[in-house]
Amino acid sequence: MTGWSLIIVLIILGGIISTLGDFLGSKIGKARLSIFKLRPRRTAVLINILTGSLISSLSLMFVLSVNRQLRDGLFRLNDIKAELKEKKKEKEILEKRIQKERKDFLVLRQGQVVIASGQTLALMTIQSKDKSKIKSEIERLMSLANYNAYLQVKPGLRPKERLLRIRKDYIQMLEEKVSDDNKWVVRIRSAQNVILGEDYFYVFVDPILSKNIVKKNDVIISKTFNRKELISSSFDRNIKILLDLTLAEIKRKGSFISEIQFDSNSIRSLRSQIRRSDLESIVLETISLKDSEMADQVFVVISLNNDIN
Repeated sequence: MTGWSLIIVLIILGGIISTLGDFLGSKIGKARLSIFKLRPRRTAVLINILTGSLISSLSLMFVLSVNRQLRDGLFRLNDIKAELKEKKKEKEILEKRIQKERKDFLVLRQGQVVIASGQTLALMTIQSKDKSKIKSEIERLMSLANYNAYLQVKPGLRPKERLLRIRKDYIQMLEEKVSDDNKWVVRIRSAQNVILGEDYFYVFVDPILSKNIVKKNDVIISKTFNRKELISSSFDRNIKILLDLTLAEIKRKGSFISEIQFDSNSIRSLRSQIRRSDLESIVLETISLKDSEMADQVFVVISLNNDIN
């Protein structure tokens, strides 16, 4: 019942009972009745007193019967006060704990990020229909990723526990997906930025159907240089530029490798060829030495495209 409804009912109830009390008092006064051997006048006063008490009692009973909050407040006031005091105390403790955890979190987040969100921790090519073999390969991949994570998150410590967290149902779905005898590249990546010294972090796995990136003897990158750029002190810098362009092209095609492999001894021979050349413009090419797929290392040789006699 709403507050206004309750007030209206109490007014009506009080009016009815007071009217009834006056009526009884008048009747008793006129009849000159006596209660408890009291004079009629005092008997009428007693009736009015009893009527007033009845009004108060009925009003209180009615209010308590329809209003649970008031009923609890009247009979459980001390208990409610004690509960509120306890809850207030718990709230202060909780607020202090939250403030401390927020402060610790900010201190932690301001630490040194050693693994970026989305960074690859390990990858492997898997091809089999044998589920037990696939399970073993995935476990080996997880161990490798955990080892690589340890090197960065807890340098100098031996890997004695698993830092990586991943849902079991993800692993089960992965095992089902790669058991079709196709060649899959499975990589494990960090799902968050990881701070130096953290005890664990979450990762996710990407199964991707493997594909060929380069074939043997493919020219990956071809770039023209001025001869003076290759016989000066900037020779090494320009070779690095060529290798960086090669890596970028390999990644564009879908490779997961992070560096290009090449024979450093062949560079000396290349430098000698350039010095013997009388051409002003020299074209250098990076040529693949073998077939490579997405997770395979790419081996190249840097070759002079010009005919040198």
